[in-house]
Amino acid sequence: MKNVLKFSLMIMLFTAFVSCKDDDDSNIQGSATMSVKLVDAPGDYEAVYVDVQDVVIKYNGNNDEVSIGEINAGVYNLLELTGGISVLLVNDEIPAGSISQIRLILGTENSIVVDGESYPLDTPSSQQSGLKVQVNETIEDGGHYDVILDFNVEESIVAQGNGGYSLHPVIRASLAVDSGSITGLVLPLGVQTLVTASNGNTIISTYTNAQGNYVLQGVPEGTYTLTLEADANLGLPPITIPDVEVIAGVATEMEVVTFQ
Repeated sequence: MKNVLKFSLMIMLFTAFVSCKDDDDSNIQGSATMSVKLVDAPGDYEAVYVDVQDVVIKYNGNNDEVSIGEINAGVYNLLELTGGISVLLVNDEIPAGSISQIRLILGTENSIVVDGESYPLDTPSSQQSGLKVQVNETIEDGGHYDVILDFNVEESIVAQGNGGYSLHPVIRASLAVDSGSITGLVLPLGVQTLVTASNGNTIISTYTNAQGNYVLQGVPEGTYTLTLEADANLGLPPITIPDVEVIAGVATEMEVVTFQ
C-alpha cells in the first residue's frame, strides 16, 4: 500500500512539474518583429567600411541562433552614419523569448582609409562567429522592437605594429522603447562639431552633418551634460549645456547653438 501511495505521489509531482514547465514555455511562445539599425559614434579616420552579411540573435538558456530575416547586406561606411543617418539592416519576424546576443556576421570587404590610403581591416573571427553585442532582453509575443547598434569607431580600430589595422568592435545596443534621442542644430553651417552627451555612466557622441544637424540616438533615459566641440583648427572654445533631460521614447529637441 505504501509503495502504491509513493508511486501515485511521484506521478502527481511529475505531472505538476510538466504542467509548470509547459506554463513557462508558453510564456515565450509566439513571435514578434524586430528591426536592427546601425549608427556610428565618431572616429578620426576618413572612412571605415564594414561588410555586413547577416544579423543573428542568440537566445538565453540554449544554443539556438536565429537569422532575423532578409538582411540589407552590403558594405557600409560607418563614418557616414552621423547626423541622424542610420542603416536599416533588417526588419522581420523572430520567435518570442529571452535573447542574450545580437551578432553581426561580416564578409571580407572590410577596409579603412587613412591619409587618403586604403588599408584592409582585419576582423579576427568576425566572418565565423560574428561581432557579438550583448543585449539581454525579453521579446514578448506580438511586440515590435527597434534595436539601435551604435558602433564606436574610435575605440574599435586598433593600429597594428606592421602598419595595418584591425577591428575589435565596441558596439552599444539599445532598444528604442527604453531610450530617447537628442536632436539639434549648430551654426554657422560648415563648422563640423563633435556633440557628446554624458552623465557619468553613459557617453554617446556624434558629429553634425553638412546642414549642421545632429541626432544622438539610443540615449538611455536620464539627465545628461551636452558638450559641443567645434573643429579644433578653428580655435573655438567648447560649449557645455547641463541638465539635458532624456525620456524614453521621446526626442529631446535642443535650442540652436551658435559658435561665435
